[in-house]
Amino acid sequence: MITVVGVGADGWDGLSPQARQAVAEAGVLLGSARQLGLVPDGRARKVSWPSPLLPALPGLLAEFGDAAPCVLASGDPMFFGIGSTLARLAGPENLRVLPHPSSLSLACARLGWPVEETAVVSLVGRPLDALRRAVLPGRRLLVLAADARGPALVAGLLREHGYGASTLHALSDLGSADETHHTGQAATWERDGTALTVVAVECAADEGTVPRPLVPGLPDDAFEHDGQLTKREVRAVSLAHLAPLPGRLLWDVGAGAGSIAIEWMRADAGCRAIAVESHPERAARIGRNAAALGVPALRVVTGRAPAALEGLPAPDAVFVGGGATVPGLLEACWQALPPGGRLVANAVTLESESVLTSRYGRHGGDLVRLSVSRAAPIGGFTGWRTMMPVTIWTATKESGT
Repeated sequence: MITVVGVGADGWDGLSPQARQAVAEAGVLLGSARQLGLVPDGRARKVSWPSPLLPALPGLLAEFGDAAPCVLASGDPMFFGIGSTLARLAGPENLRVLPHPSSLSLACARLGWPVEETAVVSLVGRPLDALRRAVLPGRRLLVLAADARGPALVAGLLREHGYGASTLHALSDLGSADETHHTGQAATWERDGTALTVVAVECAADEGTVPRPLVPGLPDDAFEHDGQLTKREVRAVSLAHLAPLPGRLLWDVGAGAGSIAIEWMRADAGCRAIAVESHPERAARIGRNAAALGVPALRVVTGRAPAALEGLPAPDAVFVGGGATVPGLLEACWQALPPGGRLVANAVTLESESVLTSRYGRHGGDLVRLSVSRAAPIGGFTGWRTMMPVTIWTATKESGT
């Protein structure tokens, strides 16, 4: 049994009697040097985490598994902490967790914010751009900073993102005798925090900033592109057919500007995607679009499908925005899907439409022809300019197909 003890900034004095007993009875104490320094020396051997930690964890568990190990964690070990990783590696039945109030709970207590109405983003080991997706007008947001520069970095991103009017609170060393709370506006913020800082944000858009909602169908100009872009109306319909769900993985094959993969990931923080694009310039552009729209974790694979699909993690859904006539492409995508997986393919040419019609006859599903017209100037008047019709085939794979 592995015991995980959450330790606050108040150290040993803040631990419950049960947590103190677990530390005192441990044969081995595992944790960061800072955490190990917060508890008194005893009979237990203290072992500092190596770097990088994750690859070393299985070996450490095997080495100390029989020595009544106690793992020290910051605050609540199951809140962006090592507890969830240990539960995955050792199994929850082999884990006993003794949490301390998390920095989230302490920050909300200081600010008077309802915890259930507060969004959270961790920047520990994650790019700063991951914050962009979460910034929306009126939202209360807690950001777990990676280091002392956190408040200034968050303020800088907010200014660049058009949210300089937001109010920031830098709450450092929560729960300790050295706790501090500084408040200011992102537009003028320059202050750093400490190594243990939570940045609370009351999001407010600057005048003229157009918020980017999380529902599919961002404006076309939200993406950097060279014309290879699934247009807004078609994108919204295609994503509705793809039906993003938390934890699901999408392949966006022939991704162009990456708009489908990006909006899939924006639908929920747990959505994952791989964008496959054969043109290196477009692949680089996808990465920039993903960062700018708050999903820097999008994986971009540069290569020509279907060969580029080999070795990729199995998808839950596949989108083919073009290339239906490429030999073997649709077959490879279909074979990669598990039962229950969805394939959505778009076509604008008669040849690719013929392929989708044939697939529809073989696998069933839905076949939709979408025609979109946009108002545009015609001389001194306004008229309708019709985009090329798009045929959308959607199919859900059944067992044995």
